[in-house]
Order: sequence, then structure tokens, then C-alpha cells
Amino acid sequence: MGEQPQHHDPSHGRDESFVERMDRNWEELLQELRVTQTGTQILTGFLLTLPFQQRFSDLDAYQVRLYLVLVVLASVATVLIVTPVSLHRLLFRRGLKAELVDAAHAFARAGLGALALVLIGAAMLLFDVVVSRPAGWTVAAGLALLVALAWVAVPHLIVRRARG
Repeated sequence: MGEQPQHHDPSHGRDESFVERMDRNWEELLQELRVTQTGTQILTGFLLTLPFQQRFSDLDAYQVRLYLVLVVLASVATVLIVTPVSLHRLLFRRGLKAELVDAAHAFARAGLGALALVLIGAAMLLFDVVVSRPAGWTVAAGLALLVALAWVAVPHLIVRRARG
């Protein structure tokens, strides 16, 4: 993919070449991933230690199944959020920056989706164990609504307002 001519893109307010834009997009994506990777890995590690706690044997069948689903989702989130690093290593110096940015963007979005499910599910499990099953479902519903608003609706509203 050859370098495209330098131009002014009014949607971004920048004078940069295609290659410069791809480099900037990659750096911004990496910064976002740094934030999410740490939290995702800590949450995954925490979930992996739970079976070694004394009270784990007190969980009922529903709670154990929910826990196992959360471990799988946390592992999936970790894999998806770390995949851009692996992609970069495999595609480094091959002139595929645009493809790398597109693929990494898709993996990051999927990883955030999996992370949202882990966050919601972990709170659900905690409230189920500590308070009650209905409390777990109520907290899960509230967090799902919050994620939908903060991670989906608000960005769409910002785009709509910016476009007038």
C-alpha cells in the first residue's frame, strides 16, 4: 500500500499523510489497550483464584456455572485485548499498517464487549452470593444499562451532535 498524498481532512482537522494518520491511529489504539489490558488481566487473575478460597465450595450449581462462564469470558477478553500486540509482531515491517489498525480495532472492540460481560457477570455473581439471586440480576441489569449508555449511546449522541 503506497503512501497517499498529504491532505487536509476536515473531519479530523489535521494535515497528515495517510501513513501519518495510520501511525497516529495505531498509537492511540495502543494507549487505549494499555488501560484495558491491565484491568482485564487483574480481573481475570482474581477470577482464577476464587476456587482456592474456602467459601467457593458453598456456591450452588448456578453460581458455579456462572463463575465458569465468567472465567471463559475473562480469558476471551484477555486474548482479544492482547491480540493487537501479537498482530503487530507478526505484521511488523510488512507495510500493512492500515490492515493492522483495522484488525486491531476490531479485536479491541470485541475485547471491550467481552470485558463488559465479565464486569456485569462478576457483579452479578458477587451480589448473588452476598445478597440474593434477585439482587444479582438487578445489579446485572443496571450495569448492562450503564454500559449500553456509556459505551454505546453516548458516543453515538456525540457523533450525531458533532454532525449537526
